[in-house]
Amino acid sequence: MNITYNCIVVLNKKRTASLFCIRKKDPYKGLYNFVGGKREPGESPEEAAYRELLEETGIGRDQIRLFRLMDLRYYFQGFTLEIFAGRLTEDAALTEELNPLVWLPLSEDFTDREKFAGEQNIAHIMNVALKCPEI
Repeated sequence: MNITYNCIVVLNKKRTASLFCIRKKDPYKGLYNFVGGKREPGESPEEAAYRELLEETGIGRDQIRLFRLMDLRYYFQGFTLEIFAGRLTEDAALTEELNPLVWLPLSEDFTDREKFAGEQNIAHIMNVALKCPEI
């Protein structure tokens, strides 16, 4: 059975920082990760990304345009990550659902395994997102 999750790269309006959550549970408890969640049955990938973004951060569709960046399929673990990215069109007040939210500068070392979840996938995803002129 393949479960589908999404991860969302959110850049601030000035494109100087990215939004991260600090995971409160395993896997990767205590590490920085992108916001996101599980796609529900019948939901399109885009609907799921916007819903999870709103639930976890309070950022609504009117404050950001998300682009489908890539998908990562983990065959042995039985899940797919749908990666979205976007830049805020205005400053947004954040509302935390479960995990604390923080803005980190783009100068951060996203390969640091002591700080970031995902076996260095975050660095790869950030590099690809920052090359997209729409974001």
